[in-house]
Parts: sequence; C-alpha cells; structure tokens
Amino acid sequence: MVLIIGFTHIFPFVTTQVTIDSAGRVVLPKPLLNELDIGPGDLLELERVGERITLRPVRGGTPLAKEKGVWVFRAGQPLPAKVTDDLLAQIRQQRDKLHPGAPK
Repeated sequence: MVLIIGFTHIFPFVTTQVTIDSAGRVVLPKPLLNELDIGPGDLLELERVGERITLRPVRGGTPLAKEKGVWVFRAGQPLPAKVTDDLLAQIRQQRDKLHPGAPK
C-alpha cells in the first residue's frame, strides 16, 4: 500500500544501511528526517525485538500538529470544540507576535 500526500510518497518499508560511529551514534539520512519531520532535539522511541531495532518518533501530546504547512488533527479521543478553539487561539497569538504586520 502506498499513501500519497501531495507529491510525497510514503512507503511502508524502507531498507537502508547506516554506520555506527565510535561514540555509538547513528546518523539518519536527511531525506528520511525530512519525510518524517524529525529534527534536532526530537525524541525517538527505541524498541528491540531479537536482533531487530525499531525507532519511532515520539510526538507531542497535542492533537493538532503542523504537517507540511497544514494543521492536522491526529486521531484519538474526541475533543470538545473549546479545546481546539483555545489551542488555535494560542497558535494565532504566537504567530501574531512573530509577524505583527502579517494579514490575518
């Protein structure tokens, strides 16, 4: 199954090789970081089953997340309208502080 979002293709399985450096670090390929919207300081959950290691991004608890410039509701418990209205108001206030002259 291929999920198409705009011009982006997300494939369920991607295999690539990475090297562990002398400090035990692994560098993830930049295209993968971009595709998964992972950056410096983000948390990854590590799961080990036998010899298989899985890394998953740990996403924040907010049900709204900005993905490629669009606010997306992440499925979960239904939320009252007031919660989403308050969150959007907070986001707009932050935007207005950063860009005071921008059209609203």
